[in-house]
Amino acid sequence: MIPRVQELDLINRTVFLRVDFNVPIEGGKITEPHRIASALPTIQLILNRAKKVVIASHLGRPDGQVVPKYSLKPVRDYLELCLKHPVALAPDCIGPEVKRLTQDPNHRLILLENLRFHKEEEKNDPDFSKALASLADVYIDDAFGAAHRAHASISGMAVFFKQKGAGLLLQKELDHLSRLLSDPEKPFVTILGGAKVSDKIGLIKNLLPRIDSLLIGGGMAYTFLKAKGIDIGKSLVEAHKVALAGELLAQSTALGVSTLLPIDHVTGDNERKNPLVCRGNIPADRIGLDIGPETITQFSQALTQAKMVLWNGPVGLFEVKPYNQGSRALAQTLAEHYPGLTSIIAGGDTVAAVTAAGVADQITHLSTGGGATLEFLEGKDLPGIKALESIP
Repeated sequence: MIPRVQELDLINRTVFLRVDFNVPIEGGKITEPHRIASALPTIQLILNRAKKVVIASHLGRPDGQVVPKYSLKPVRDYLELCLKHPVALAPDCIGPEVKRLTQDPNHRLILLENLRFHKEEEKNDPDFSKALASLADVYIDDAFGAAHRAHASISGMAVFFKQKGAGLLLQKELDHLSRLLSDPEKPFVTILGGAKVSDKIGLIKNLLPRIDSLLIGGGMAYTFLKAKGIDIGKSLVEAHKVALAGELLAQSTALGVSTLLPIDHVTGDNERKNPLVCRGNIPADRIGLDIGPETITQFSQALTQAKMVLWNGPVGLFEVKPYNQGSRALAQTLAEHYPGLTSIIAGGDTVAAVTAAGVADQITHLSTGGGATLEFLEGKDLPGIKALESIP
């Protein structure tokens, strides 16, 4: 059982809060703040109770080097704006200067500089873990998006704390995702999209015995369609996964799962222009870039009959009009049946597609995890979760 942050005694304590603020930044400005916004309730709760909050996150892939574009300064600025509270940005994440800052009574809210400026973070170095742990009395993990990483700030440092637990966001993720594996409401429908079948093999195999309907779109659909002998033109295909796709379709049939593949497509030319709807086989010179109107109707009907939906992966090239219509239509269908339908959106692109459709506030849960969500739903143990369960 993982302790929850609201159950811990934080009075007069310094709390180390690991978050996942790995957000897109352009020109020094955060362009998609969903992960930061999702952690604000945990920060506010700790700030209301504790003596001090030390926040830590990674950003990008600086590979153990100090890379200015990966500084957390834009995150500090955004936090100050949202929390309406001063946030001190530490010059580093360990060292004497950082230690002094965390002990300075004039600073209650401190953001450490990018953890990945040190190669020891991703190597889960024990000395680096101990140095991070020395900054606080209590450890709270709210970084579900990094829970599948055996890194120093995720699993390594947790062993040094007697008081540790899950933040509100991590709890919310586990509560929603656990239901999909243990007790999903029926009918349970899963939408899978995105580019590759290979990214979803473990997820499909683990979920098939639990779901009632599987809707497959996006680039990965063409590998399944090719397995059924349908011409896919120049559409994306994983040739080495065609046989596996056929096996997965046979397995879903054997389990009584209704599996829906696109029956029509919005196609483009080699430059993804000149959109044309094709039904059935796709001409040799065309590329399938979105599900077509008949498929939208078919998929939407399946969603209206559902009580619970998991959606991972856009069903088309949602960043480019008009190939965003399939994802937009499915998002709107989920929103129309909120709150009677429990909808869980997983993966950054899928969250972005739902947000672009303007219905994010009519979705039950937008997961902040990418790889972590997939691995959890594959049934794997996540290092970040195991670390919170262990007692020193």
